[in-house]
Amino acid sequence: MDIATLKELHPDHFARATAIRALAMDAVQAANSGHPGMPMGMADVATVLFEKYLKFDAANPDWPDRDRFVLSAGHGSMLLYALLHLTGYEDMTLEEIQNFRQLGSKTAGHPEYGHAKGIETTTGPLGQGLANAVGFAMAEESLRARYGKKVVDHTTYVIAGDGCLMEGISHEAIGLAGMQKLGKLIVLWDD
Repeated sequence: MDIATLKELHPDHFARATAIRALAMDAVQAANSGHPGMPMGMADVATVLFEKYLKFDAANPDWPDRDRFVLSAGHGSMLLYALLHLTGYEDMTLEEIQNFRQLGSKTAGHPEYGHAKGIETTTGPLGQGLANAVGFAMAEESLRARYGKKVVDHTTYVIAGDGCLMEGISHEAIGLAGMQKLGKLIVLWDD
């Protein structure tokens, strides 16, 4: 589908993905530092994921049965920050995005757990987020087996880039995920 057709058939999607791209470009440019390519390239994928598949509540970010989103390619952190801002996470204000990569900001160059709600884990070293996502999915399987599907039934989504998949940690994590038959782990590859 070409851009004109996408814009005509899905104007809301087009507007949200464009907003992600604009926020990423502006923040990286203002900081004179960062990686705009991944947020720009994955804006459409992330928009569909957050609009149609990811189960979350920005007003209740610690909801135990929320789906988890892990940005393993943490250098593309503006994708996550833009998504959190646009979906209404209270911690991720426009001011925080304007302070991208500034000392004391919640919007570090790589996502850091605890800096803002919606950041599920710290990522940065390539492959680390993928391994963390496997751990999240294993925990979900264990909790679902213990408490039942009516109480625990969430999915872990992870965006991993080429660099993530080149690291040994990701090979081991993927092998473990396969061996454990983790059916609630979805990896989106940013090629």
